[in-house]
Amino acid sequence: MVEFIAVIADPKTGKCYQSQISGHHANSLIGKKIGDEFDGIFVNLPGYKLVVTGGTDKAGFAMRHNAEGGRLREVLTAESTGFRSRSRHKNKHKPLRHEVGLRKRVNVRGNAISPEISQINMCISSHGSKPIDDLLKEKEA
Repeated sequence: MVEFIAVIADPKTGKCYQSQISGHHANSLIGKKIGDEFDGIFVNLPGYKLVVTGGTDKAGFAMRHNAEGGRLREVLTAESTGFRSRSRHKNKHKPLRHEVGLRKRVNVRGNAISPEISQINMCISSHGSKPIDDLLKEKEA
């Protein structure tokens, strides 16, 4: 049985919500790609439209929009999704001279949702009639 954690971003309020997806709703998300829009019923948000913006697999590798398929790949990349150089952390505005143009081979996951994915990042593209707080009640400890 496939299970995902959905992280849903609300651009109106700037808040993020988490939801557990399992069963036939999770199976219907397999094969969707980054940028695909789908109905919110799969994440208990009827009337909402959501867009897949990314995710990570069970080992923590990020999904990348330009890597086709759902498998793990090695790509040569400059600073972008899946790779941040050391100079960025030390001084955000001015990279070190010897690291300008630095590229690295990194492992990334493809852009399609597969059973190896554990977290899916989504953004709300159109809101429904009910508020999102009522539909996704946070469990209080």
